[in-house]
Amino acid sequence: MRGEQTSQMTFSTVSPASRVPADHPIRAIKELADAQLAELSPVFDEMYSTKGRPSIPPERLLKACLLIALYSVRSERQFCERLDYDLLFRFFLDMNLDEPSFDASSFARNKERLLAADVARLFFEGVVGVAKKQSLISKEHFTVDGTLIEAWASLKSFKKKDRKDPPPDDPGNPTVDFHGEKRSNETHQSTTDPDAKLYKKGDGQPARLCYSAHALMENRNGLCVDVRLAEASGMSERREALAMIDAGTRRGIHVGTLGADKAYDTSDFVANLRSRGVVPHVAQASNWRRRSNIDGRTTRHPGYEISQRKRKRVEEIFGWMKTIGGLRKTRYRGTERNALWTYLSAAAYNLLRIAKLQTA
Repeated sequence: MRGEQTSQMTFSTVSPASRVPADHPIRAIKELADAQLAELSPVFDEMYSTKGRPSIPPERLLKACLLIALYSVRSERQFCERLDYDLLFRFFLDMNLDEPSFDASSFARNKERLLAADVARLFFEGVVGVAKKQSLISKEHFTVDGTLIEAWASLKSFKKKDRKDPPPDDPGNPTVDFHGEKRSNETHQSTTDPDAKLYKKGDGQPARLCYSAHALMENRNGLCVDVRLAEASGMSERREALAMIDAGTRRGIHVGTLGADKAYDTSDFVANLRSRGVVPHVAQASNWRRRSNIDGRTTRHPGYEISQRKRKRVEEIFGWMKTIGGLRKTRYRGTERNALWTYLSAAAYNLLRIAKLQTA
């Protein structure tokens, strides 16, 4: 018997939670995220005044950022549009079916509060603390690496500092001829994103306006225990690596061995690791021009070979954050705003990994 098409009902007793499968991984992620946001409740109380109209709960804004990273939503405006009809999003944010979606400008208005209270970093460190309590983090073996994040700025915006140019012929896409002009970060600056630096990763590769992202990974399950966003330079990888080791020590994460690629095989970096009691499991960069700073005293141990095999997993963190988390290109302008998204994207990656490890 053929069924008949009926009109949609204006009233329903079905909740968004009943439409999400019981074994869906978003349920475990939501439970972990809610527990950490509850720990940050005193911080949220200090962020807002006790007078005036109530705002959108900061817990919802932070969880909305997690959804943007987990489901590769291109923009905050697109997320607010999708929130109107996506039941899974409403379940994750604890919203009813008849509750209106919030405006995209809410993200911009509250971003300054989140930056001032350093909420993204606190939330990320809380997620790492959960993994540590569940014994999912190695107590000794770690890996560090860096990558370039392309800035949301065109090379046409990279101009001489304090130079006044005539009005462009086309404000949207002006004609710029910089061939034959010597440009560097000391004399030039982007008018779109002044914090972005002109940098290239190696010989024969084009120079781009970009930032550098750095991750410290534990080798047991490939979880990210620290992440940083800094300006792109030849020294940023080693400088941020030492900063993450020192910060981990203050948080009770003691690095015993540190795996890294050949870019970290320098005398000063190896000496700084040994002065901190860290065994440098750095890949040897010996060639006809220079000798490696890692000798047989380190390479003869079986742990060195294991670290070299495990260190490649750090690329999975960068790969997920770029392809899924939306960090292939920056979303905002300025180091502080992009660092906020870097912490949230890394937190989303860790939540997904912890949920899978708990299931296993």
